[in-house]
Amino acid sequence: MHHFVKKALLCSVPTLGVCLTAFSLQASEPSLIKVGFNSDIRSTEPGVNRDENSDAFVMHIVEGLVAYREDASVGPLLAKDVTISDDGLTYTFTLRDGVKFQNGKILTAEDVKSTWEHYLDPKTQWRCLQEFDGRGVAKIVDISIPEPLKVVFRIDKPNGVLLATMARPDCGGSGIVHPDSFAADGRWIAPVGTGPFMLGDWKQGQYIELNRFKDYTPRAEAKPDGFTGNKQAFIDRVRFVVIPDAASAKAALLSGGVDLLPDVTAMDEAELKNVKGLNVQISPVMTIGGLLFQTRDPLLSDVRIRRAVALSLDYSQMVAALSNGLSVVNNSVIPTTSEYYDATAHKGYQTNLEEARRLLKEAGYHGQPIKMIVNKRYPQMFDMGVLSQAMAQAAGLKIELETLEWGAQLERYQSGNYQMMAFSYSPRFDAALSYEQVTGNKDTETRKVWENPKALELLREAQSESVLQKRQALFDQLHTLMLADVPMVVIYNGTSIGAFKNNIEGYRSWPISKPRLWGVSLAATSK
Repeated sequence: MHHFVKKALLCSVPTLGVCLTAFSLQASEPSLIKVGFNSDIRSTEPGVNRDENSDAFVMHIVEGLVAYREDASVGPLLAKDVTISDDGLTYTFTLRDGVKFQNGKILTAEDVKSTWEHYLDPKTQWRCLQEFDGRGVAKIVDISIPEPLKVVFRIDKPNGVLLATMARPDCGGSGIVHPDSFAADGRWIAPVGTGPFMLGDWKQGQYIELNRFKDYTPRAEAKPDGFTGNKQAFIDRVRFVVIPDAASAKAALLSGGVDLLPDVTAMDEAELKNVKGLNVQISPVMTIGGLLFQTRDPLLSDVRIRRAVALSLDYSQMVAALSNGLSVVNNSVIPTTSEYYDATAHKGYQTNLEEARRLLKEAGYHGQPIKMIVNKRYPQMFDMGVLSQAMAQAAGLKIELETLEWGAQLERYQSGNYQMMAFSYSPRFDAALSYEQVTGNKDTETRKVWENPKALELLREAQSESVLQKRQALFDQLHTLMLADVPMVVIYNGTSIGAFKNNIEGYRSWPISKPRLWGVSLAATSK
Protein backbone atom coordinates (compact mmCIF):
# COMPACT_ATOMS: atom_id res chain seq x y z
CA MET A 1 0.00 0.00 0.00
CA HIS A 2 1.30 3.46 -0.87
CA HIS A 3 2.83 5.23 2.16
CA PHE A 4 0.59 8.28 1.60
CA VAL A 5 -2.54 6.14 2.03
CA LYS A 6 -1.09 4.35 5.06
CA LYS A 7 -0.51 7.64 6.83
CA ALA A 8 -4.04 8.85 5.99
CA LEU A 9 -5.58 5.75 7.60
CA LEU A 10 -3.66 6.44 10.80
CA CYS A 11 -5.30 9.87 11.17
CA SER A 12 -8.21 10.15 13.56
CA VAL A 13 -11.31 11.98 12.36
CA PRO A 14 -10.67 15.15 14.47
CA THR A 15 -7.19 15.53 13.05
CA LEU A 16 -7.98 14.40 9.52
CA GLY A 17 -8.06 17.96 8.13
CA VAL A 18 -4.63 18.72 9.57
CA CYS A 19 -3.25 15.49 8.14
CA LEU A 20 -4.65 16.15 4.68
CA THR A 21 -3.12 19.63 4.70
CA ALA A 22 0.27 18.13 5.56
CA PHE A 23 -0.11 15.48 2.88
CA SER A 24 -1.04 18.14 0.31
CA LEU A 25 2.10 20.13 1.11
CA GLN A 26 4.16 16.97 0.88
CA ALA A 27 2.65 16.02 -2.47
CA SER A 28 3.26 19.48 -3.91
CA GLU A 29 6.91 19.66 -2.85
CA PRO A 30 8.96 20.73 -5.90
CA SER A 31 10.80 17.90 -7.61
CA LEU A 32 14.59 18.04 -7.65
CA ILE A 33 17.32 16.10 -9.46
CA LYS A 34 20.93 16.58 -8.39
CA VAL A 35 23.48 16.07 -11.16
CA GLY A 36 27.21 15.69 -10.59
CA PHE A 37 29.39 18.09 -12.62
CA ASN A 38 33.17 17.72 -12.64
CA SER A 39 33.63 21.50 -12.69
CA ASP A 40 31.71 24.72 -12.40
CA ILE A 41 30.59 26.43 -15.58
CA ARG A 42 32.71 29.30 -16.91
CA SER A 43 29.85 31.64 -17.86
CA THR A 44 26.16 31.70 -18.75
CA GLU A 45 26.63 33.43 -22.11
CA PRO A 46 26.12 31.06 -25.07
CA GLY A 47 29.40 30.27 -26.82
CA VAL A 48 31.41 32.85 -24.84
CA ASN A 49 34.07 31.97 -22.25
CA ARG A 50 32.82 28.43 -22.45
CA ASP A 51 33.79 24.82 -21.99
CA GLU A 52 31.81 21.58 -22.32
CA ASN A 53 30.03 21.95 -18.97
CA SER A 54 29.10 25.54 -19.78
CA ASP A 55 27.68 24.41 -23.13
CA ALA A 56 25.68 21.60 -21.55
CA PHE A 57 24.18 23.92 -18.94
CA VAL A 58 23.35 26.82 -21.26
CA MET A 59 21.68 24.56 -23.83
CA HIS A 60 18.91 23.96 -21.25
CA ILE A 61 18.15 27.70 -21.19
CA VAL A 62 18.54 28.93 -24.76
CA GLU A 63 17.43 27.58 -28.13
CA GLY A 64 18.59 28.35 -31.65
CA LEU A 65 16.87 28.43 -35.00
CA VAL A 66 18.02 24.86 -35.68
CA ALA A 67 19.45 22.04 -33.57
CA TYR A 68 20.93 18.58 -33.79
CA ARG A 69 18.56 15.63 -33.77
CA GLU A 70 19.32 12.33 -32.06
CA ASP A 71 20.72 10.89 -35.31
CA ALA A 72 23.14 13.85 -35.74
CA SER A 73 21.14 15.46 -38.55
CA VAL A 74 20.05 19.09 -38.23
CA GLY A 75 16.39 19.97 -37.76
CA PRO A 76 14.36 23.11 -36.98
CA LEU A 77 13.95 24.28 -33.39
CA LEU A 78 12.75 27.88 -33.07
CA ALA A 79 12.29 27.83 -36.82
CA LYS A 80 9.12 26.28 -38.20
CA ASP A 81 10.85 25.74 -41.50
CA VAL A 82 14.00 26.72 -43.38
CA THR A 83 14.30 27.35 -47.11
CA ILE A 84 17.55 27.73 -49.04
CA SER A 85 17.77 29.52 -52.37
CA ASP A 86 18.93 27.65 -55.47
CA ASP A 87 22.27 29.47 -55.45
CA GLY A 88 22.82 28.54 -51.78
CA LEU A 89 23.29 32.16 -50.72
CA THR A 90 19.97 32.95 -49.02
CA TYR A 91 18.55 31.16 -45.97
CA THR A 92 15.00 32.05 -44.94
CA PHE A 93 13.85 31.02 -41.46
CA THR A 94 10.14 31.14 -40.64
CA LEU A 95 9.70 31.25 -36.86
CA ARG A 96 7.16 29.32 -34.84
CA ASP A 97 4.32 31.54 -33.73
CA GLY A 98 3.77 32.27 -30.03
CA VAL A 99 7.10 31.08 -28.64
CA LYS A 100 7.67 32.67 -25.23
CA PHE A 101 10.85 33.97 -23.67
CA GLN A 102 11.35 33.28 -19.98
CA ASN A 103 10.30 36.88 -19.19
CA GLY A 104 6.92 36.30 -20.86
CA LYS A 105 7.72 38.24 -24.05
CA ILE A 106 6.96 36.65 -27.45
CA LEU A 107 9.78 35.73 -29.81
CA THR A 108 10.00 37.81 -33.00
CA ALA A 109 12.38 37.99 -35.94
CA GLU A 110 13.79 41.18 -34.41
CA ASP A 111 15.05 39.14 -31.44
CA VAL A 112 16.80 36.77 -33.85
CA LYS A 113 18.46 39.64 -35.69
CA SER A 114 19.59 41.46 -32.54
CA THR A 115 21.03 38.26 -31.04
CA TRP A 116 22.97 37.48 -34.21
CA GLU A 117 24.26 41.05 -34.39
CA HIS A 118 25.58 40.50 -30.87
CA TYR A 119 27.29 37.26 -31.88
CA LEU A 120 28.83 38.85 -34.97
CA ASP A 121 30.27 41.76 -32.98
CA PRO A 122 33.98 40.99 -32.41
CA LYS A 123 33.72 42.56 -28.93
CA THR A 124 31.47 39.67 -27.86
CA GLN A 125 34.31 37.19 -28.46
CA TRP A 126 31.86 34.53 -29.56
CA ARG A 127 33.52 31.17 -30.01
CA CYS A 128 32.14 30.72 -33.54
CA LEU A 129 32.57 34.20 -34.98
CA GLN A 130 35.23 33.06 -37.44
CA GLU A 131 32.75 30.62 -39.00
CA PHE A 132 30.46 33.48 -40.07
CA ASP A 133 32.66 36.57 -40.57
CA GLY A 134 34.51 35.47 -43.70
CA ARG A 135 37.43 33.69 -42.08
CA GLY A 136 35.57 30.38 -42.51
CA VAL A 137 33.67 29.13 -45.51
CA ALA A 138 31.38 32.10 -45.98
CA LYS A 139 30.46 35.46 -44.50
CA ILE A 140 27.02 36.57 -43.37
CA VAL A 141 26.61 39.78 -45.36
CA ASP A 142 23.05 40.68 -44.36
CA ILE A 143 20.27 39.77 -41.94
CA SER A 144 16.87 41.16 -42.85
CA ILE A 145 13.31 40.95 -41.51
CA PRO A 146 10.70 40.87 -44.28
CA GLU A 147 7.97 39.84 -41.83
CA PRO A 148 7.61 39.73 -38.01
CA LEU A 149 8.14 35.94 -37.98
CA LYS A 150 10.57 35.66 -40.87
CA VAL A 151 14.30 36.35 -40.88
CA VAL A 152 16.58 36.11 -43.93
CA PHE A 153 20.33 35.46 -43.80
CA ARG A 154 22.44 36.19 -46.89
CA ILE A 155 25.97 34.82 -47.25
CA ASP A 156 28.66 35.63 -49.79
CA LYS A 157 29.33 32.08 -51.00
CA PRO A 158 27.69 28.65 -50.68
CA ASN A 159 28.28 26.92 -47.34
CA GLY A 160 27.24 23.29 -47.06
CA VAL A 161 27.67 23.28 -43.27
CA LEU A 162 26.03 26.58 -42.33
CA LEU A 163 23.08 25.02 -40.48
CA ALA A 164 25.30 22.38 -38.85
CA THR A 165 27.60 25.14 -37.59
CA MET A 166 24.67 27.18 -36.25
CA ALA A 167 23.59 24.11 -34.27
CA ARG A 168 26.98 23.40 -32.67
CA PRO A 169 26.80 23.17 -28.86
CA ASP A 170 30.15 24.95 -28.51
CA CYS A 171 28.48 27.88 -30.32
CA GLY A 172 25.79 27.75 -27.64
CA GLY A 173 23.53 26.40 -30.38
CA SER A 174 23.51 30.03 -31.60
CA GLY A 175 20.84 30.44 -28.95
CA ILE A 176 18.44 33.37 -29.33
CA VAL A 177 18.15 35.58 -26.24
CA HIS A 178 15.87 38.45 -25.28
CA PRO A 179 17.36 41.97 -24.96
CA ASP A 180 16.73 41.72 -21.19
CA SER A 181 19.80 39.45 -21.14
CA PHE A 182 21.92 42.60 -21.43
CA ALA A 183 22.48 45.70 -19.34
CA ALA A 184 21.80 49.15 -20.81
CA ASP A 185 25.47 49.47 -21.79
CA GLY A 186 25.44 46.10 -23.61
CA ARG A 187 27.13 44.06 -20.87
CA TRP A 188 25.95 40.49 -20.43
CA ILE A 189 23.77 39.93 -17.35
CA ALA A 190 22.13 36.50 -17.61
CA PRO A 191 20.37 34.46 -20.28
CA VAL A 192 16.70 35.09 -20.93
CA GLY A 193 16.01 32.41 -23.49
CA THR A 194 13.16 30.26 -24.76
CA GLY A 195 14.40 26.92 -23.37
CA PRO A 196 12.57 24.58 -20.97
CA PHE A 197 14.62 25.75 -17.97
CA MET A 198 15.58 29.15 -16.54
CA LEU A 199 18.74 30.15 -14.71
CA GLY A 200 18.41 29.51 -10.99
CA ASP A 201 20.74 29.95 -8.02
CA TRP A 202 24.51 29.90 -8.70
CA LYS A 203 26.93 29.45 -5.83
CA GLN A 204 30.21 29.45 -7.69
CA GLY A 205 32.40 26.45 -7.01
CA GLN A 206 29.52 24.66 -5.26
CA TYR A 207 26.47 24.31 -7.50
CA ILE A 208 24.34 25.96 -10.14
CA GLU A 209 20.61 25.38 -10.61
CA LEU A 210 18.00 25.33 -13.33
CA ASN A 211 14.36 26.11 -12.63
CA ARG A 212 11.58 24.73 -14.82
CA PHE A 213 10.10 27.31 -17.19
CA LYS A 214 6.40 26.63 -16.61
CA ASP A 215 5.25 28.57 -19.68
CA TYR A 216 7.68 26.87 -22.05
CA THR A 217 6.43 26.60 -25.64
CA PRO A 218 7.23 23.07 -26.83
CA ARG A 219 7.36 21.92 -30.41
CA ALA A 220 4.52 19.75 -31.68
CA GLU A 221 6.49 16.50 -31.81
CA ALA A 222 5.50 13.80 -29.34
CA LYS A 223 8.91 13.50 -27.69
CA PRO A 224 12.42 14.99 -27.58
CA ASP A 225 14.77 14.43 -30.50
CA GLY A 226 18.34 15.33 -29.63
CA PHE A 227 18.42 19.07 -28.95
CA THR A 228 15.11 19.57 -30.75
CA GLY A 229 11.67 17.92 -30.69
CA ASN A 230 9.36 18.30 -27.69
CA LYS A 231 11.61 19.51 -24.87
CA GLN A 232 9.01 19.90 -22.13
CA ALA A 233 10.53 19.86 -18.64
CA PHE A 234 8.92 17.74 -15.92
CA ILE A 235 11.41 18.38 -13.10
CA ASP A 236 10.92 21.60 -11.14
CA ARG A 237 14.55 22.08 -10.27
CA VAL A 238 17.88 20.67 -11.44
CA ARG A 239 20.96 21.24 -9.32
CA PHE A 240 24.39 20.68 -10.91
CA VAL A 241 26.69 19.90 -7.99
CA VAL A 242 30.39 20.60 -8.56
CA ILE A 243 32.45 17.52 -7.66
CA PRO A 244 35.85 17.70 -9.41
CA ASP A 245 37.15 14.33 -8.23
CA ALA A 246 35.74 11.28 -10.02
CA ALA A 247 36.03 9.05 -6.95
CA SER A 248 34.16 11.60 -4.83
CA ALA A 249 31.47 11.88 -7.51
CA LYS A 250 30.99 8.11 -7.52
CA ALA A 251 30.77 8.11 -3.73
CA ALA A 252 28.15 10.87 -3.89
CA LEU A 253 26.05 8.80 -6.29
CA LEU A 254 26.29 5.72 -4.10
CA SER A 255 25.43 7.67 -0.93
CA GLY A 256 22.56 9.67 -2.44
CA GLY A 257 24.41 12.97 -2.56
CA VAL A 258 23.62 13.16 -6.27
CA ASP A 259 21.05 11.37 -8.39
CA LEU A 260 22.84 11.32 -11.73
CA LEU A 261 26.38 11.34 -13.10
CA PRO A 262 26.32 12.08 -16.85
CA ASP A 263 29.90 11.02 -17.54
CA VAL A 264 31.41 8.26 -15.42
CA THR A 265 34.66 6.55 -16.36
CA ALA A 266 34.74 3.20 -18.11
CA MET A 267 36.36 1.67 -15.03
CA ASP A 268 33.58 2.94 -12.78
CA GLU A 269 30.96 1.67 -15.23
CA ALA A 270 32.11 -1.87 -14.60
CA GLU A 271 31.34 -1.41 -10.88
CA LEU A 272 28.22 0.73 -11.03
CA LYS A 273 26.32 -1.50 -13.45
CA ASN A 274 26.18 -4.12 -10.68
CA VAL A 275 24.88 -1.77 -7.98
CA LYS A 276 21.25 -2.33 -7.03
CA GLY A 277 19.09 0.73 -7.54
CA LEU A 278 21.26 2.23 -10.28
CA ASN A 279 20.95 2.28 -14.04
CA VAL A 280 23.89 2.69 -16.42
CA GLN A 281 23.59 3.82 -20.04
CA ILE A 282 26.38 3.69 -22.62
CA SER A 283 26.45 5.49 -25.95
CA PRO A 284 29.29 5.84 -28.48
CA VAL A 285 30.17 9.50 -28.96
CA MET A 286 31.93 11.56 -31.59
CA THR A 287 34.53 13.03 -29.26
CA ILE A 288 38.13 12.87 -30.49
CA GLY A 289 40.78 11.85 -27.98
CA GLY A 290 44.46 12.09 -28.81
CA LEU A 291 47.81 13.86 -28.60
CA LEU A 292 48.40 17.35 -30.02
CA PHE A 293 51.76 18.62 -31.29
CA GLN A 294 52.79 22.25 -31.55
CA THR A 295 54.23 22.04 -35.05
CA ARG A 296 55.90 25.46 -34.66
CA ASP A 297 57.94 24.22 -31.71
CA PRO A 298 61.66 24.13 -32.62
CA LEU A 299 61.88 20.42 -31.81
CA LEU A 300 58.46 19.18 -32.89
CA SER A 301 58.51 21.14 -36.15
CA ASP A 302 60.42 18.09 -37.44
CA VAL A 303 57.78 15.68 -38.75
CA ARG A 304 60.16 12.76 -38.17
CA ILE A 305 59.98 13.26 -34.41
CA ARG A 306 56.20 13.54 -34.50
CA ARG A 307 55.97 10.40 -36.59
CA ALA A 308 58.30 8.59 -34.17
CA VAL A 309 55.85 9.35 -31.35
CA ALA A 310 52.98 8.02 -33.46
CA LEU A 311 54.85 4.81 -34.28
CA SER A 312 55.87 4.19 -30.66
CA LEU A 313 52.32 3.77 -29.35
CA ASP A 314 50.51 0.46 -28.88
CA TYR A 315 47.03 1.69 -29.81
CA SER A 316 45.07 -1.47 -29.08
CA GLN A 317 46.52 -1.75 -25.60
CA MET A 318 46.03 1.96 -24.93
CA VAL A 319 42.40 2.13 -26.05
CA ALA A 320 41.53 -1.05 -24.16
CA ALA A 321 42.94 0.52 -20.99
CA LEU A 322 41.38 3.95 -21.52
CA SER A 323 37.89 2.67 -22.35
CA ASN A 324 37.81 -0.63 -20.46
CA GLY A 325 37.18 -2.32 -23.78
CA LEU A 326 34.20 -0.12 -24.74
CA SER A 327 35.92 1.77 -27.62
CA VAL A 328 38.03 0.87 -30.64
CA VAL A 329 41.18 2.38 -32.10
CA ASN A 330 40.60 5.26 -34.51
CA ASN A 331 43.48 7.34 -35.90
CA SER A 332 41.13 9.52 -37.95
CA VAL A 333 39.55 12.85 -37.13
CA ILE A 334 36.39 11.33 -38.64
CA PRO A 335 34.53 9.46 -35.86
CA THR A 336 33.82 5.77 -36.42
CA THR A 337 30.06 6.42 -36.28
CA SER A 338 30.18 9.00 -39.10
CA GLU A 339 28.72 8.17 -42.49
CA TYR A 340 32.09 9.28 -43.91
CA TYR A 341 34.13 6.77 -41.94
CA ASP A 342 35.23 4.38 -44.70
CA ALA A 343 38.12 2.00 -45.47
CA THR A 344 40.49 4.94 -46.02
CA ALA A 345 39.61 6.53 -42.68
CA HIS A 346 40.17 3.15 -41.04
CA LYS A 347 43.84 3.23 -42.06
CA GLY A 348 46.12 4.37 -39.28
CA TYR A 349 49.49 4.05 -37.60
CA GLN A 350 51.07 0.69 -36.86
CA THR A 351 53.40 0.28 -33.89
CA ASN A 352 56.98 0.11 -35.19
CA LEU A 353 59.65 0.83 -32.59
CA GLU A 354 62.50 0.09 -34.98
CA GLU A 355 61.26 2.66 -37.50
CA ALA A 356 60.60 5.14 -34.68
CA ARG A 357 64.22 4.83 -33.48
CA ARG A 358 65.50 5.23 -37.05
CA LEU A 359 63.49 8.42 -37.55
CA LEU A 360 64.72 9.87 -34.25
CA LYS A 361 68.33 9.15 -35.17
CA GLU A 362 67.85 10.67 -38.61
CA ALA A 363 66.31 13.78 -37.03
CA GLY A 364 69.26 14.16 -34.65
CA TYR A 365 67.13 13.59 -31.57
CA HIS A 366 69.25 12.71 -28.55
CA GLY A 367 66.93 12.66 -25.58
CA GLN A 368 65.78 16.29 -25.43
CA PRO A 369 62.79 16.46 -23.05
CA ILE A 370 59.35 16.99 -24.57
CA LYS A 371 56.74 18.43 -22.21
CA MET A 372 53.21 17.05 -22.50
CA ILE A 373 50.38 18.88 -20.75
CA VAL A 374 47.74 16.75 -18.98
CA ASN A 375 45.04 17.37 -16.40
CA LYS A 376 43.31 15.29 -13.73
CA ARG A 377 39.79 16.62 -14.18
CA TYR A 378 39.34 14.30 -17.13
CA PRO A 379 40.96 10.99 -16.13
CA GLN A 380 41.11 9.70 -19.70
CA MET A 381 43.32 12.63 -20.73
CA PHE A 382 45.65 12.09 -17.79
CA ASP A 383 45.85 8.35 -18.39
CA MET A 384 46.41 8.95 -22.09
CA GLY A 385 49.44 11.03 -21.21
CA VAL A 386 50.81 8.48 -18.76
CA LEU A 387 50.45 5.61 -21.21
CA SER A 388 51.96 7.60 -24.08
CA GLN A 389 54.91 8.60 -21.93
CA ALA A 390 55.65 4.98 -21.00
CA MET A 391 55.23 3.63 -24.53
CA ALA A 392 57.29 6.38 -26.19
CA GLN A 393 60.13 5.73 -23.78
CA ALA A 394 60.71 2.36 -25.47
CA ALA A 395 61.61 4.23 -28.68
CA GLY A 396 64.02 6.53 -26.84
CA LEU A 397 61.68 9.52 -26.46
CA LYS A 398 61.83 11.49 -23.23
CA ILE A 399 58.35 12.86 -22.52
CA GLU A 400 57.78 14.77 -19.30
CA LEU A 401 54.23 15.31 -18.03
CA GLU A 402 53.11 18.74 -16.88
CA THR A 403 49.86 18.48 -14.91
CA LEU A 404 47.71 21.61 -14.98
CA GLU A 405 44.25 22.57 -13.83
CA TRP A 406 41.79 22.13 -16.67
CA GLY A 407 41.20 25.86 -17.05
CA ALA A 408 44.93 26.50 -17.34
CA GLN A 409 45.31 23.71 -19.90
CA LEU A 410 42.42 25.11 -21.93
CA GLU A 411 44.05 28.54 -21.99
CA ARG A 412 47.35 27.01 -23.12
CA TYR A 413 45.48 25.16 -25.86
CA GLN A 414 43.68 28.32 -26.99
CA SER A 415 46.97 30.24 -27.20
CA GLY A 416 48.97 27.39 -28.74
CA ASN A 417 51.44 27.60 -25.86
CA TYR A 418 52.57 23.98 -25.51
CA GLN A 419 54.82 21.32 -27.02
CA MET A 420 52.52 18.33 -26.63
CA MET A 421 49.14 17.93 -25.02
CA ALA A 422 46.74 15.08 -24.24
CA PHE A 423 43.41 16.49 -25.31
CA SER A 424 39.82 15.68 -26.23
CA TYR A 425 37.63 17.54 -28.69
CA SER A 426 33.89 17.85 -28.26
CA PRO A 427 31.69 16.08 -30.82
CA ARG A 428 31.14 17.32 -34.37
CA PHE A 429 28.48 15.66 -36.50
CA ASP A 430 29.77 16.53 -39.94
CA ALA A 431 33.23 15.35 -41.04
CA ALA A 432 34.02 18.83 -42.37
CA LEU A 433 33.36 20.26 -38.91
CA SER A 434 35.61 17.61 -37.38
CA TYR A 435 38.46 18.75 -39.61
CA GLU A 436 37.57 22.40 -39.05
CA GLN A 437 38.20 21.96 -35.32
CA VAL A 438 41.87 21.28 -35.90
CA THR A 439 42.70 22.90 -39.25
CA GLY A 440 43.55 26.56 -39.78
CA ASN A 441 46.16 29.31 -39.88
CA LYS A 442 47.89 29.59 -36.51
CA ASP A 443 48.69 33.25 -37.14
CA THR A 444 44.98 34.10 -36.91
CA GLU A 445 43.65 31.11 -34.94
CA THR A 446 46.26 30.06 -32.41
CA ARG A 447 44.25 27.08 -31.16
CA LYS A 448 44.44 25.32 -34.52
CA VAL A 449 46.73 22.29 -34.78
CA TRP A 450 47.11 21.67 -38.52
CA GLU A 451 47.99 24.52 -40.90
CA ASN A 452 48.89 22.71 -44.10
CA PRO A 453 47.76 24.96 -47.03
CA LYS A 454 46.67 21.94 -49.09
CA ALA A 455 44.58 20.69 -46.17
CA LEU A 456 42.91 24.11 -45.88
CA GLU A 457 42.09 24.04 -49.58
CA LEU A 458 40.58 20.55 -49.35
CA LEU A 459 38.59 21.53 -46.26
CA ARG A 460 37.11 24.60 -47.95
CA GLU A 461 36.01 22.40 -50.86
CA ALA A 462 34.40 19.88 -48.48
CA GLN A 463 32.58 22.64 -46.61
CA SER A 464 31.13 24.05 -49.82
CA GLU A 465 30.33 20.70 -51.46
CA SER A 466 26.96 19.01 -50.91
CA VAL A 467 27.33 15.80 -52.99
CA LEU A 468 28.17 12.92 -50.65
CA GLN A 469 30.49 11.05 -53.02
CA LYS A 470 32.52 14.19 -53.81
CA ARG A 471 32.78 15.03 -50.11
CA GLN A 472 33.92 11.47 -49.37
CA ALA A 473 36.80 11.79 -51.83
CA LEU A 474 37.88 15.05 -50.20
CA PHE A 475 37.77 13.55 -46.70
CA ASP A 476 39.82 10.57 -47.89
CA GLN A 477 42.48 12.97 -49.15
CA LEU A 478 42.44 14.90 -45.89
CA HIS A 479 42.88 11.75 -43.82
CA THR A 480 45.79 10.51 -45.93
CA LEU A 481 47.46 13.92 -45.74
CA MET A 482 47.04 14.15 -41.96
CA LEU A 483 48.61 10.72 -41.44
CA ALA A 484 51.63 11.99 -43.40
CA ASP A 485 51.89 15.35 -41.59
CA VAL A 486 51.23 14.04 -38.05
CA PRO A 487 50.10 17.38 -36.55
CA MET A 488 48.28 15.29 -33.96
CA VAL A 489 47.70 11.63 -33.17
CA VAL A 490 44.04 10.73 -32.90
CA ILE A 491 43.71 7.64 -30.70
CA TYR A 492 40.00 6.90 -30.23
CA ASN A 493 36.46 8.16 -29.94
CA GLY A 494 34.99 8.01 -26.50
CA THR A 495 31.83 6.71 -24.95
CA SER A 496 29.23 8.57 -22.95
CA ILE A 497 28.40 6.63 -19.79
CA GLY A 498 25.62 7.91 -17.60
CA ALA A 499 24.84 6.41 -14.18
CA PHE A 500 21.69 7.35 -12.31
CA LYS A 501 19.12 6.23 -9.75
CA ASN A 502 16.49 3.90 -11.11
CA ASN A 503 13.65 6.28 -10.21
CA ILE A 504 14.84 8.64 -12.94
CA GLU A 505 12.87 8.08 -16.12
CA GLY A 506 13.52 9.42 -19.62
CA TYR A 507 17.23 10.13 -19.26
CA ARG A 508 19.38 8.98 -22.17
CA SER A 509 23.06 9.14 -23.00
CA TRP A 510 23.67 10.05 -26.63
CA PRO A 511 26.40 10.81 -29.22
CA ILE A 512 26.76 14.47 -28.23
CA SER A 513 27.77 13.35 -24.73
CA LYS A 514 25.96 16.19 -22.96
CA PRO A 515 23.25 15.72 -20.30
CA ARG A 516 19.68 16.65 -21.21
CA LEU A 517 17.21 17.06 -18.37
CA TRP A 518 14.11 17.93 -20.40
CA GLY A 519 11.79 14.98 -20.92
CA VAL A 520 13.12 13.50 -17.66
CA SER A 521 10.87 12.70 -14.71
CA LEU A 522 10.93 11.00 -11.33
CA ALA A 523 8.99 7.77 -11.02
CA ALA A 524 6.52 7.43 -8.17
CA THR A 525 8.01 5.31 -5.40
CA SER A 526 6.33 3.34 -2.67
CA LYS A 527 7.60 2.21 0.68
